[in-house]
Amino acid sequence: MLDTYAVLATRGEHLLHDLLGGQVPRQWQHYPEDDSIDPDGGYQWFYHSHSPEDRPEAAEHGHFHLFARRPLWSRRMQSKAERAFAALTGNPGRQVATRHLLAVGMDAKGLPVSLFTVNSWVTGDLMLSASGTARILADMHLRTGHDAIDTVLECVVALCMDEIRMLLGARDTMLSAWKGRAVLEDTRLEILSHQAIALDAKLNA
Repeated sequence: MLDTYAVLATRGEHLLHDLLGGQVPRQWQHYPEDDSIDPDGGYQWFYHSHSPEDRPEAAEHGHFHLFARRPLWSRRMQSKAERAFAALTGNPGRQVATRHLLAVGMDAKGLPVSLFTVNSWVTGDLMLSASGTARILADMHLRTGHDAIDTVLECVVALCMDEIRMLLGARDTMLSAWKGRAVLEDTRLEILSHQAIALDAKLNA
């Protein structure tokens, strides 16, 4: 990760330079438009930002959403953990191509500053159990063609697996405690868990 940022600094480029095509980012726009897909590894991501009015408490510039594509998770669905998680979330029956794994918040300098999880209505797909999500993230190797971003996302996940496991546990606690029906579609429940991260401190330690 440090090498990646050092190369970007030498070039005078922002982490998102190639992704944005040198343009000012537009709120709510997906970058890239059709998402960035690793066809061999089975991962997918996109970057976007919200309006300040939408999230007045957020300190981020925008965030990456990370997903697992069907080959990574379909064989796991009959496991005890996935059956229990499906029951926890009301046994959703819809067919989806991806499962949301994690969101990584970024500051205006292109540095990761937070990790969080979101409800399924936000991304339009579904989630996996905490253990299944952590396992897929721990194995993540991204090859989408956006090398700098792929490397940073891989390294953040690797550095922060302890925090990610806690986030996933907090996510499931929130879901199980929610009193509304159809919890995954309840728009009152958006951010399920959130954790600020300080990578400088983590690297120094």
